This record gives sequence, structure tokens and C-alpha cells, in this order.
Amino acid sequence: MRMRLEIRAEYGDKGTAEAVFAALMPDNKGYVDSRISGKQLMFVIESPDAGSMKNSADDLLACLKAAENSAGLVPGAAADLDGDAL
Repeated sequence: MRMRLEIRAEYGDKGTAEAVFAALMPDNKGYVDSRISGKQLMFVIESPDAGSMKNSADDLLACLKAAENSAGLVPGAAADLDGDAL
């Protein structure tokens, strides 16, 4: 079985999207297909099982959050589902 997950993130302007995209590129090579189209970033993760998919998605989202924090897009820490900060 092969699993596929697509994540899209849209920003207020193309420059912000490009800055976040550039910050993520070194971390994504090899396990995430990443592309940018205007103000939108698109990520596709393919994995043979749910555990690997979860790990790849967690890594991508953590890097995405760090890039957004660096760009000043996130005002403060947000709680995730188990209540601790991301």
C-alpha cells in the first residue's frame, strides 16, 4: 500500500510565500515534493505506511511553523491537540 498526503498553505502575498518556501527547501529535499504557485505552497508526501506518513508530516509542519515564526507570521505559540505548544 502507498499513502499520499497533500498539504497546501496560502499566504497574503507572493513574497511571503517565496520566503517561507525558501526556508523550507533544505529540509524537504528527498521526502517531500514541494512547489510554489503564486501565494500558495503545495507539499506532497508519499509513504508506504501510516507511521512514516505521520513522521514526515510532523517534520514538515514543524519546519513550516518555524519558517512562519521567523517571517513574523505567527503571533504566539499555539496549542496542539494534546495541549502543549507546537
